[in-house]
Amino acid sequence: MSEINSFSDYANQYDTTPDYSVLFGSSTGGASSTGNALGDYTAIQNGSYKKLMKAYYAQQKETESGESAASLTMTKSYADDLKKSVTALMDNSLWEKKKIKKKDEETGEEVEVVDYDRDAIAKALDDFVSAYNKLVEKTGESDTRDVLREAVWMTGKVGASSALLAKVGISITEGNKLEIDKDKLAKADINDLKTLFTGANSMADYLSQKAGKISTAAAAATGSKTYTSSGSYSNAVSQLVSGKVDEEV
Repeated sequence: MSEINSFSDYANQYDTTPDYSVLFGSSTGGASSTGNALGDYTAIQNGSYKKLMKAYYAQQKETESGESAASLTMTKSYADDLKKSVTALMDNSLWEKKKIKKKDEETGEEVEVVDYDRDAIAKALDDFVSAYNKLVEKTGESDTRDVLREAVWMTGKVGASSALLAKVGISITEGNKLEIDKDKLAKADINDLKTLFTGANSMADYLSQKAGKISTAAAAATGSKTYTSSGSYSNAVSQLVSGKVDEEV
């Protein structure tokens, strides 16, 4: 199984200044171009042009790193899932005291109390850890520089929070994945959980940002093109700014 290592292990494998000049080759006009028009028309009619274009676009589905569009699309999906799970985990309502039903430890009867909904918090954390682990595993298999870069920074931030994570029952296991000790989580200090998973500049906030960047990087690597809400045409590649490589972690 592939794992995410430090970014320096990957950096030299990729040419950060690819030559795109081949995409803008000059065309010649004149009689020869006009003469080729009939041949092109015949090619369209007999289907050979269609086959040629299908072969061309199939080739374009391979990125510069050799990673397939299907693989990158899955990476994007997992990154979006992580961002969604983190957003749910950071929801303020999850971390407010409310009326909940709990079993009385002495009588075993169910009573209504005002407290944190530990079951809801545990469920949100389960969803987060599952989404995080899927993305870590998928990006560990990636050959795309920008995806790897963001994933390495993401796991690095989690690693930097390992001591506090351990306090609340979340450990970092082989391959930089997370594992929850449910018994320890049930007894965790709610303030430690809030420090990790709520508010700006928390670990969760950082992971949300990185999940978004991994999603963008994966989409950009496929050369995805879409229409914006205003009807203008945009290329996902242009949305990824390579200068972010020097962004402070």
